[in-house]
Amino acid sequence: MSARELVVLGTASQVPTRHRNHNGYLLRWDGHGLLFDPGEGTQRQMLRAGVAAHDLNRICVTHFHGDHSLGLAGVIQRINLDQVPHQVTAHYPESGRHFFERLRYATAYRESVELTEAPVAADGVLAVTDAFTLEARRLSHPVESFGYRLVEPDGRRLLPERLAAHGIKGPDVGRLQREGALDGVTLDEVSELRRGQRFAFVMDTRLCDGVHALAEAADMLVIESTFLDADVRLAEDHGHLTAGQAAAVARDAGVRHLVLTHFSQRYSDPSEFERQARAAGFEGELSIAQDLMRVPVPKR
Repeated sequence: MSARELVVLGTASQVPTRHRNHNGYLLRWDGHGLLFDPGEGTQRQMLRAGVAAHDLNRICVTHFHGDHSLGLAGVIQRINLDQVPHQVTAHYPESGRHFFERLRYATAYRESVELTEAPVAADGVLAVTDAFTLEARRLSHPVESFGYRLVEPDGRRLLPERLAAHGIKGPDVGRLQREGALDGVTLDEVSELRRGQRFAFVMDTRLCDGVHALAEAADMLVIESTFLDADVRLAEDHGHLTAGQAAAVARDAGVRHLVLTHFSQRYSDPSEFERQARAAGFEGELSIAQDLMRVPVPKR
């Protein structure tokens, strides 16, 4: 199992279909699990995908339409039923706090887990950990919506040939990394910058500044493409993107792996989304999301 991968739990917009559950996406990032937009049926999809409540550290809701949030009640109760031993943090638009509270306490159950609410009120950083910084950007939808971006801190990649040239080996390598210098040789002299990986999650929105900011230089971009290009007017009216628009964003942002999802039930041929994405000029890795698909984050 990849230490960094996307587990797709559902891919349908508005209503589920025979082959597509409502939205739900788990990002495994080393030892962290971030659940995005748990729509109705997410708890069962987690079971089918081999995802446990213990895998969850954060829940990130983009907005409070049912296909992105009705699964919250079941997921939260499952976290408590399974007595998850660590803190779980929930991010969601501040304006929808009353919706979150209703879903959190939709029925009676025994609370046994520390669930911390950290609502999103504006663009900016939500959390900083050793593994990543989590950010949010406002999107353009009929109800308030935010996208999420995860950025790994930059690091250093040691260059064996430079270490050898300075006669640094064995335990001295670790000492150099910890202290930053060894016998007059600095870490910068024997290494190069390793840019941290970046993941972006963009759901229901029209084209806007937030979409481009989230997608910029992402190693993986998960983005809605509710409509095909012929229905661009519908997309604009309802606050959504087309396949071509989403792919053009990824093309211009330098995205390495594009994952298209959130498909309208009006379309029965997923290959048309791929065709339109390629026609828009996106040349990187491309996945047309299917329920229970696993997509590894590209290697550095």
